[in-house]
Amino acid sequence: MKMNAFCFVNVRYAHFSFFLCFFYIILGEIKDRCSGFQSCVSVYPRMFAGVSPSDYNVPAEVKAAGFDICADELGSIVEGHDVKKLKFHGGVTGVSEKLCTSIVDGLTTTDSDLLNRRQEIYGINKFAESQPRSFWIFVWEALQDMTLMILGVCAFVSLIVGIATEGWLEGAHDGIGIVASILLVVFVTAISDYRQSLQFRDLDTEKKKIIIQVTRNGFRQKLSIYDLLPGDIVHLAIGDQVPADGLFVSGFSVLIDESSLTGESEPVMVNSENPFMLSGTKVQDGSCKMMIATVGMRTQWGKLMATLSEGGDDETPLQVKLNGVATIIGKIGLFFAVVTFAVLVQGLFSHKWQAGTYFRWSGDDALEILEYFAIAVTIVVVAVPEGLPLAVTLSLAFAMKKMMNDKALVRHLAACETMGSATTICSDKTGTLTTNHMTVVKSCICMEVKVVDQPTKAASLVSEMPVSAVKLLLQSIFNNTGGEVVVNEDGKREILGTPTETALLEFGLSLGGDFQAERQAVKLVKVEPFNSTKKRMGVVMELHEGGLRAHTKGASEIVLAACDKVINSNGDIVPLDEESINLLKDTIDQFANEALRTLCIAYMELEGGFSPENPMPVSGYTCIGIVGIKDPVRPGVKESVAVCRSAGITVRMVTGDNINTAKAIARECGILTDDGIAIEGPDFREKSLEELLQLVPKIQVMARSSPLDKHTLVKHLRTTFGEVVAVTGDGTNDAPALHEADIGLAMGIAGTEVAKESADVIILDDNFSTIVTVAKWGRSVYINIQKFVQFQLTVNVVALIVNFSSACLTGSAPLTAVQLLWVNMIMDTLGALALATEPPNDELMKRSPVGRKGNFISSVMWRNILGQSLYQFMVIWHLQAKGKALFSLDGPDSDLVLNTLIFNSFVFCQIFNEISSREMEEIDVFKGILDNYVFVAVIGGTVLSQIIIVEFLGTFANTTPLTFAQWFLSVLIGFLGMPIAAGLKKIPV
Repeated sequence: MKMNAFCFVNVRYAHFSFFLCFFYIILGEIKDRCSGFQSCVSVYPRMFAGVSPSDYNVPAEVKAAGFDICADELGSIVEGHDVKKLKFHGGVTGVSEKLCTSIVDGLTTTDSDLLNRRQEIYGINKFAESQPRSFWIFVWEALQDMTLMILGVCAFVSLIVGIATEGWLEGAHDGIGIVASILLVVFVTAISDYRQSLQFRDLDTEKKKIIIQVTRNGFRQKLSIYDLLPGDIVHLAIGDQVPADGLFVSGFSVLIDESSLTGESEPVMVNSENPFMLSGTKVQDGSCKMMIATVGMRTQWGKLMATLSEGGDDETPLQVKLNGVATIIGKIGLFFAVVTFAVLVQGLFSHKWQAGTYFRWSGDDALEILEYFAIAVTIVVVAVPEGLPLAVTLSLAFAMKKMMNDKALVRHLAACETMGSATTICSDKTGTLTTNHMTVVKSCICMEVKVVDQPTKAASLVSEMPVSAVKLLLQSIFNNTGGEVVVNEDGKREILGTPTETALLEFGLSLGGDFQAERQAVKLVKVEPFNSTKKRMGVVMELHEGGLRAHTKGASEIVLAACDKVINSNGDIVPLDEESINLLKDTIDQFANEALRTLCIAYMELEGGFSPENPMPVSGYTCIGIVGIKDPVRPGVKESVAVCRSAGITVRMVTGDNINTAKAIARECGILTDDGIAIEGPDFREKSLEELLQLVPKIQVMARSSPLDKHTLVKHLRTTFGEVVAVTGDGTNDAPALHEADIGLAMGIAGTEVAKESADVIILDDNFSTIVTVAKWGRSVYINIQKFVQFQLTVNVVALIVNFSSACLTGSAPLTAVQLLWVNMIMDTLGALALATEPPNDELMKRSPVGRKGNFISSVMWRNILGQSLYQFMVIWHLQAKGKALFSLDGPDSDLVLNTLIFNSFVFCQIFNEISSREMEEIDVFKGILDNYVFVAVIGGTVLSQIIIVEFLGTFANTTPLTFAQWFLSVLIGFLGMPIAAGLKKIPV
């Protein structure tokens, strides 16, 4: 059978014919039939590519919307890394055409109908989130508390027995009172937890906001990742997170970290041969343009997220510590409750034995035993300080919300409290201590130093420079850059890039350069982006007239060390002799001493050729010149550093800049003092462990540091010297130090997504003063929780001792179950609301930090707790013993009046103790009280509720209305606790 014969048979036998072609190839019999085989391939080119046309049909709705490829097909291409399918669709360019976009100009958004259809067909770049839990779920969770469930059983039994023995009206009072108290506790707790969940949800949404650069309508612009659509052209650089699944369009040296998806630590090289980029991965090196293919839940990351349930924050270290305290106190409370119940029951049995009614038991006796049991259970409820973790959560949630207003986004709850204990802050220089608004103010081009801080001076510089040198300088500035000069939608010129790149591009434009013309005059062969390890960047370009040239720029000392020639004032290339080297080094030092950031610019001709697979040369360059870039210190930084110093926090500058520049800035900020040390990273690395023990505590400035140097410094400060360290970082390579630190602080503007993800707090305005604000809030959280613990432990001690001693000595408890539940609410939920939401004040930054080993419950707190507890116990015990005689109580309701008076006095002692707890050491506790509306509302609400309970809820709360004199005495007893608290604060500890 001839090959030509079966290659042109009826189409219905196409698959069979192709199979025979394939069979002939296998047998090697095709050699003499090549022409026939080529005819077959020409008929079925797509089949030969491995994808049959019948495998994919454009859905009608996609076709009707104006597109030629559906979301599922795009997803299968990118997720499956399907090169054959991609080729079938015409490669990246073909896919872009089918998506009605341009790989040069991006999406066109002028047609709103097309944009809406695009969203309908392909979706939006948002992940489906779990539905927020409703308020009733929090009510149900609050009801799961074991002690409340036991009290509920007590209330039910009380209702049954009471109604059976005394009828509905009289017998239901106690049971309904307990039920009402339980419901009040449950709803207040649920409301508090529900509001916290809403706050954390808002903060979580804020954490996920990422702004990225895209090209739309032919213009570069910034856009939220939530607004991205398939067909968008996105620009990515080192440290960026890939915002959606897509395809590589163009770029250089792109390495992608896919460990978040695959778990593989080895980075993946992305290029035109392997163009697939997945959402959630990170750019580890290089820069590129990518075209968005699928978004939202259609991405691989979205599908992964759909299988996971979002978890909340883990408990913070302080919550864990306080849970331990709560457990211990709870066990003590349980012991007292058991003993109290045993003593009360024994008293009842003794009474019945003496009365001769030991074998006659009534419904009243059963109710009395039930009341004793309820009192015992309620003692456990009061003793267990479940408000401690609640206070931590409330305080942290309040602080997180307020810190957002102060330009700090907290990603992890623990960071709030840990920052309050910080003893050291290791800060970057650029953009944190300085404004990050850079301009070239001095230059040394062709061995001539010039001031170029104004456009006119830059223009005159061009006229004084050799033409060849100007050409080389502009070629280097406009091609060896990570920035770009674009025309925005308003027709105005805009410079995009880092502040350093922006300063250089602005300098190049002031010299009369044309960015687009320079870029079009050459072809880039290789790009090595800047990173903090190499401290330089470079490009290799193919010149229009032929030949290859490399340009490099970076840290002046490093680039200058790679040069062996220099361009002189005549434009001639001459060897870099010792005199020239000294002149350039002196220029670098002079610029640095003026607090200028210096960069060296150099080039070399690659006469021996160059392969893009090889690294760029590290030596043999010709120095074009040095530029000095001014980055002014931020206003308020010096004052903030002084505040840190007075607060016992040491500020250290860790920077990649020249040591003289670093020292000049550090002195201006007040960081470098006469007894401090400034050291360079290479010198630091050479020190032995013994030398580091002497050196590290004195280091105030580390210049020319690598990420490893920063990590080593942080590790020594934490482990060897026990410091609580906060570290700032903005680059991908800062991630190890941010992880190592107790608190990682990433920069919101200059920081990469990798740095932000490694950090605990994101400083949204990149300002050092905001870091100090975070420290102040951290201290506020810590102090507020201490205040609450002091207040709650005082109530715990008094409630336990009063009920226990009264049960042992008199055979009855002065506080009933309902009353104890109300006291429990005052000290738990309401106390946490009042004391945990105190805003910070400047006095907090005049105290020494707690540090790593500080005791949470301090001696000051124990002094206040024991002093207040002793006063309250003595007053209540005296009332119980002498109250009847004092108020001439001898009627049938005398016991009820006395118990109400004791209950009222006890509550007002807590109310005034809450006010005293606002300051643990200061006498003036009313300062700024009206600024905290939550505190005022809680105190006011508590007083009003107490009046209602005593005067109007007598039957349910076991109270009776009091006279004016009795009310006055109750308030006076509570108020007298305040001068006693003030006196206690004067006792030195």
